[in-house]
Amino acid sequence: MHILIAPNAFKNALDAQEVAACIRSGLLASSLPCTCECFPVGDGGNGTGALIVDRLGGKRIELTVKDPLGRPVSAFYGWIDNGSVTVIEMADASGLHLLKQHELNPLRTSSYGTGQLMDAALDAGAKEIILCMGGSATVDGGTGILAALGVRFLDRAGREILDLPSGLERLHHIDCSSVDRRINDCRIVVLCDVLNPLLGPAGASAVFGPQKGATPDMVGQLESILEQFAKVIESETGIAISHVESGGVAGGASAGLKGVLNAELVNGIDYFLQLTQFQQALAESNLVITGEGSIDNQTLQGKAPFGVAKMAKELNLPVIGLAGIVPLKQDVELEHYFDMLLAIGNSPATLDEAIPATATNLERTARQLGNLIACCGKL
Repeated sequence: MHILIAPNAFKNALDAQEVAACIRSGLLASSLPCTCECFPVGDGGNGTGALIVDRLGGKRIELTVKDPLGRPVSAFYGWIDNGSVTVIEMADASGLHLLKQHELNPLRTSSYGTGQLMDAALDAGAKEIILCMGGSATVDGGTGILAALGVRFLDRAGREILDLPSGLERLHHIDCSSVDRRINDCRIVVLCDVLNPLLGPAGASAVFGPQKGATPDMVGQLESILEQFAKVIESETGIAISHVESGGVAGGASAGLKGVLNAELVNGIDYFLQLTQFQQALAESNLVITGEGSIDNQTLQGKAPFGVAKMAKELNLPVIGLAGIVPLKQDVELEHYFDMLLAIGNSPATLDEAIPATATNLERTARQLGNLIACCGKL
């Protein structure tokens, strides 16, 4: 039996490579005669860019840019496809993990460093930029990125707004006259891991603002800021971004780049699997194991395990999903794509207790799964 191991990261516990390695270790320690291929996947969330670069044998270019609070931080962009395509991990420059708890404030944090990475990629001759936006510390609508590329945000008196994003409440005009013209000849692709729009109760401010340190009052202010931002963009470019699908990714950065730079917003996992030629690995496999921290009905909205399972089912392959949390009750929709869902925990535990035990639980569950498959083969 040849098993394809294609998990996403288990958030706050293990990255996708580590998850895959644990599952492989458990399977090989079982009584099941098998070979395994580790094919960790990403849907645009934190770590996706590194997976793409590593999988396609790309090259990483390190440089110093600004972190969300304007301090120097080391970040990278990756070259693939003989250097014509650049892969940028937004979290590397503008990530939540770069800040301490008391520093979280989405009225002050900026995505400027990610824009610096894009500018450096243009300097190196990029013709396509793939942006993986998961894990950002910002709700600035991508204005930091745009500012780094030469966009100026002006108030009614024509003064440049420098206190981004809080100052966007005064936004009256977006000046693109100084934008790096090379961006016009560069395809920009944003890998999206959620469907949330820019505005509203399911939007960037309401859903993701609190995760990035926003108080209830801040959420209201951020919503007002993004509303004004969307209004000005539509009046000047004709592109309505307020409710576009996946416009809320990375605090609205996806919507901002779509409205000003005409970026393409794509389903992250589908794009990843196509780019990395996942189907070739599937064609050589007898069984697929995927997973992430939680698998439930929301997984079917475009999360990584769903993308993996959907493609596997096109080849009639059995799919097993491993997760920290799975539904207690039967879910017919999930069962259409997953032949089995297994929770990896072995006893009642708080989240603080479960996260450090993730590697051990994954390996143990995979070992028992291998034993079960071997036992069934003897019947």
